[in-house]
Amino acid sequence: MAIAGPNGVGKTNLLEAISLLGPGRGLRGARAGEIGRRPPGGAALPWVAWGAFDGPDGPAEIGTGTTAEGGDAARRKYTLDGEPAKSQAELARRAGAVWLTPQMDRLFQDGASGRRRFLDRLVWALEPGHAREVAAHDTAMSGRNRLLAEGRRDAAWLAALEDAMARHAVAAVAARRALALRLNALLEAGTATGAFPAARIELACPIAAALEAAPALAVEDRLRAELAAGRGRDAAAGGAQQGAHRTDMTLVHLPKGQPAELCSTGEQKALLVSTVLAHAALIGAARGFAPLLLLDEVAAHLDLGRREALYAALAGLPAQVFLTGTEPDIFAPLQGIAETFRATPEGLRDP
Repeated sequence: MAIAGPNGVGKTNLLEAISLLGPGRGLRGARAGEIGRRPPGGAALPWVAWGAFDGPDGPAEIGTGTTAEGGDAARRKYTLDGEPAKSQAELARRAGAVWLTPQMDRLFQDGASGRRRFLDRLVWALEPGHAREVAAHDTAMSGRNRLLAEGRRDAAWLAALEDAMARHAVAAVAARRALALRLNALLEAGTATGAFPAARIELACPIAAALEAAPALAVEDRLRAELAAGRGRDAAAGGAQQGAHRTDMTLVHLPKGQPAELCSTGEQKALLVSTVLAHAALIGAARGFAPLLLLDEVAAHLDLGRREALYAALAGLPAQVFLTGTEPDIFAPLQGIAETFRATPEGLRDP
């Protein structure tokens, strides 16, 4: 589906609503209370997003939103087939989304957290339980950080939290590493990425490096011991210096042998597109359905040759794709291939 229209009519809002039907905070990473429409001088209104899906497990209806009270402190809820969802992993087994937005043009210049979130979205689509591992690690880490900040050195309590941190950190990083290995095989072969450059994901993570040389249980034991030995250091630093939250990643432009942060903006965009295309092919083969691809203003920032290569690659994927752009002309090659709409303040219209 291609949606063209001027800025400010809600094209990105539509993509965000779709992204909220999977695990995580969606395309903007916003809190629940920041998503709803906000009248002048008032609090955010309640909101809801709903979608119908069909996959190997059969049809499913996913809903998410806030309660009728709304407001800035609103809590988000999920439903699956009309019943409260037990976990985000339950949703990830039925639907997933990966996106590229103009804000991601600085992915390789900004901090590691954005790159880690991008990587985790790729993993969630392959391993629905990954979100649970990351959340459990972060919960244990927050509890440990709080105890250390308060000066409460309860050895048994800290040991229990460090045990949870070690177990969930190794599980989360192992899933990231497994995804990178599988995706790299497709990226280097170039079979799913067409004219886009071959790429390789590289992880900067001590836990990932340790997993290359030792079994997971041994890495857990080592991390558990290092956390216990580093309590004083972490208390002084105000947070844990080791764990799944320290993972960083980059993409390497293989034809040039150059990391993404040293490539041009156009090359970085091409590397991200290449990664998303290979990821969709991987998930389609592994799970029987590909994640939804949400491409916000991506085609407009590609030259003509790469734009045509993008459309050709998308047409061959087992995925549902949503593209947005300000000018309808950039979607002209998709006539007869994709549904096209014109975005207006009143909603979507035929072109």
